[in-house]
Amino acid sequence: MTEVTEREAVQSEALATLHRVFGYDAFRGEQEAVIEHVVSGGDAVVLMPTGGGKSLCYQIPALVRPGTGIVVSPLIALMQDQVDALRALGVRAGFVNSTQDFDERRTVEAEFLAGELDLLYLAPERLRLDATLDLLSRGKISVFAIDEAHCVAQWGHDFRPDYLTLSVLGQRWPDVPRIALTATATHATHQEITQRLGMPDARHFVASFDRPNIQYRIVPKADPKKQLLSFLRAEHEGDAGIVYCLSRKSVEATAEYLSKNGIEAVPYHAGLDAGTRAAHQSRFLREEGLVVCATIAFGMGIDKPDVRFVAHLDLPKSVEGYYQETGRAGRDGLASTAWMAYGLQDVVQQRKLINMGEGDEAFRRRASSHLDSMLALCETARCRRAQLLTYFGQEAPESCGNCDTCLTPPETWDGTVAAQKILSTVVRLDRERRQKFGAGQIIDILLGKRTAKVIQFDHDQLSVFGIGEELAEAEWRGVVRQLLAQGLIAVEGEYGTLVLTEESGSVLGRQREVLLRKETKPAAAPRARRSRSGGGTAAAAAELPAELVPVFEALRAWRGAQAKENGVPAYVIFHDATLREIAMRRPASVAELGTIGGVGEKKLATWGEGVLGVLAGLDGSAPPASSSAPEPEPFDEAEPPEDIDW
Repeated sequence: MTEVTEREAVQSEALATLHRVFGYDAFRGEQEAVIEHVVSGGDAVVLMPTGGGKSLCYQIPALVRPGTGIVVSPLIALMQDQVDALRALGVRAGFVNSTQDFDERRTVEAEFLAGELDLLYLAPERLRLDATLDLLSRGKISVFAIDEAHCVAQWGHDFRPDYLTLSVLGQRWPDVPRIALTATATHATHQEITQRLGMPDARHFVASFDRPNIQYRIVPKADPKKQLLSFLRAEHEGDAGIVYCLSRKSVEATAEYLSKNGIEAVPYHAGLDAGTRAAHQSRFLREEGLVVCATIAFGMGIDKPDVRFVAHLDLPKSVEGYYQETGRAGRDGLASTAWMAYGLQDVVQQRKLINMGEGDEAFRRRASSHLDSMLALCETARCRRAQLLTYFGQEAPESCGNCDTCLTPPETWDGTVAAQKILSTVVRLDRERRQKFGAGQIIDILLGKRTAKVIQFDHDQLSVFGIGEELAEAEWRGVVRQLLAQGLIAVEGEYGTLVLTEESGSVLGRQREVLLRKETKPAAAPRARRSRSGGGTAAAAAELPAELVPVFEALRAWRGAQAKENGVPAYVIFHDATLREIAMRRPASVAELGTIGGVGEKKLATWGEGVLGVLAGLDGSAPPASSSAPEPEPFDEAEPPEDIDW
């Protein structure tokens, strides 16, 4: 067989598998190239955004190549759901981890050795055990997939030391292709993944980082919990979402506040006991419209497609972290929102955490560089999406038309004089009084406020006292925040005092102009743009023609009942996008239903009659004659696995 013929055969089998199992007719983006390369036996490093279809890049090779695909995943708490979702597609999947008893593990191991599994999920910790390596050596392996591969990067907050041992896979099984996948990585992290996993000959695939269905918005922070509530009530009533907070205390306070105001919300952080975390995660996956308030301990690997918003009440530490967290919204491709409230205290707090935290000077420099990039994203007057894509080394249009700076372009102004007033106040406090203060005291001096602290230190006698009355306090806080972002002033010490930088002199000496964004009063953000094919669970119904809304809602109700009966998340049955297409096309037969995206052979056989019955009931007619489709097979009920804190 010639090379061209072999390639065509691989492409044909992969495409047939995509349609038969997953119910789609074509690959997206880099998927086809990655799959062809891995099926042919090549190693691959894949950078693909959340919702970009990374899982298919190893699932289809595992189904096409002989043997079992081994998926290395750090997400013990999600393995049951991942396996349930695959089994609903007719894929023979299993997992081995510490949540199982001896008999359960022995059963799965026997299935693997007998060649009865298409995919087997393992935590990286398992591969440090000789018993696991011995087990794998006695079976036939089709592919090794290393998911969440950024966990190998020692500078990342998701770092897992067990990932450093995974180079053993290439050493012990040199003829088995390996594929390392992550949703986001800078060039440095990309290289670190390749080096630490021992994949020097791997082909690299970098998909577009653009998520056009996500609208990015950053608002001035005033009263963040009230701002969040207003945002949710105006745009995401009844939608599932994630709210990220910096501290555990803030997580719990925000969840309680939302719940008291009629939005069902639960907290998630590493300080909660494992059972509570597992229960809240399970509820989020299985219930519609639940909000999780969380620290960064939550979210990696969450495969819930209908998360309609991700909100940040505190500034993320890096663009990578922000991108990864916001990417958990809109995995189904429907319109979603990434919303953040951001203020001066966020900048001061993050600078203090870096200055006072553990780590050597190199670590602090790197953390500061990450924060600088995050501040640049917050303060930019250009398109936020373009700023994001540029950070990841991707070309971007000047305007995306779906972020706050594109929808409502910010005004800029010459802030050189204002910057000089701030810097002059810092200079006079230091040189004349040998004192250092934070932003609040400096702003009080400029506004001419005779507070107790101002009077105590005789700051009303300074020549700069009262010279800044042309701006309001919020505007001055914006000036300080933007000077910090531009590196024209810095935060020092435990108390967050302001000090000059090497760049300050050029402003004081009138050699540098300072352009600033004009501060806007906190207000209701512009309505998120919804595409014709998009929207939240509630918005999905609202944007359908009025006569089809009852059809969509009836299908959702049926789906919810099936999910509850079988103990699986609703999206395991069908995604919202699939239900929308069913509502619009109104298939009248099993064959017609099988042409809809997301309806593979197994789902068609399991759920097809149920869907057609719902549609027939709405028409007032009897369900179509029974076909060869069997009755739905119930899934095994399973307690949610205990989460791990890392």
